[in-house]
Formats: sequence, structure tokens, C-alpha cells
Amino acid sequence: MKSRADLMALLASLGAETSTVDHPAVFRVGEGEEIKAAISGAHTKNLFLKDAKGQLWLISAADHTQIDLKRLHQVIGSARLSFGSAELMEATLGVTPGSVTAFALINDQADHRVRFVLDRVLAEADRVNFHPLTNTATTGIGQPGLRAFFGAVGVAPMIVDFSEMAVVG
Repeated sequence: MKSRADLMALLASLGAETSTVDHPAVFRVGEGEEIKAAISGAHTKNLFLKDAKGQLWLISAADHTQIDLKRLHQVIGSARLSFGSAELMEATLGVTPGSVTAFALINDQADHRVRFVLDRVLAEADRVNFHPLTNTATTGIGQPGLRAFFGAVGVAPMIVDFSEMAVVG
């Protein structure tokens, strides 16, 4: 599995402009509000899900976005969704609960077992903040760098407008 150092090396090789702030561990949305206040850009929450047919999903949404998990499967075209286990998350994305992040897709680039859904708010934000494979830091990245990362790991995000519960584009 790739490490934080591997991720940062990939982002640097792509010419992505990033800034990383180390901080105490943050496990849930709502924790670390003072940390977020000091970091510019859109902040995220990330959900690792598994559908009833075994397909894995990673959802990255703006931190205060309401996600209706009972309806989401209809929007993204999956079977009913539930949270994936910590063991499955670690085996597929190489991260532990509290550290799940879109950057963890670096660890799924060979198998592509995980389908990725990105909140429209994040897709349109100038700068987006994710944990760099650990919940003891936050890395901000601009849209050009984020798109380059997705391209490098072979991911085409499904963009969802969670306020409308609809796929965009």
C-alpha cells in the first residue's frame, strides 16, 4: 500500500500545488473545527460504502452536506448501500476509519474495486482539503492538481449534486 510520502511524491510529480497542515487526529466531521477554520478551501467528509451486490463506493462530499443514504443508491445506480467494514477499507484503500479520503484511491489503482462519487460542491471548489492517508494532517489541493491526481490513478469521478440528489453531466 502507498504511504503519505508516496502520495505526496505523486502529487509533486504531477505538478499539483498542495499545502499540508499537520494537526491532532480528527476522526469525525464536526471535530477539529478550529483546524478547519485555519485552512482555506472546501473541507470534506468521506464515506466508504458497500452495496448489496458487493460493489465498493467512496463518497467525497463537502463537510456539511446532508447525504440521504436511503436514496443514494437510486441516484448512483447501485444496489442498497451500507458502510463498508474497517477491514475491507484497509484492504482496498489502505486507510483506517477516520482517515478515509479521496487520496486513498492511490491504493486502488491496480484493481479499481472502488467506484468514486464526488460532490458537485467539491468539483466546483477552487481548493479542496482531504486527509493525506492519515487523519493527523490535511492537504489542500487546487482543481487542476485534483483532476491530475484522478487521471493518474485512473478514476473518473461520478459528480453528484447532493442538494438535488442528482448525477451531474
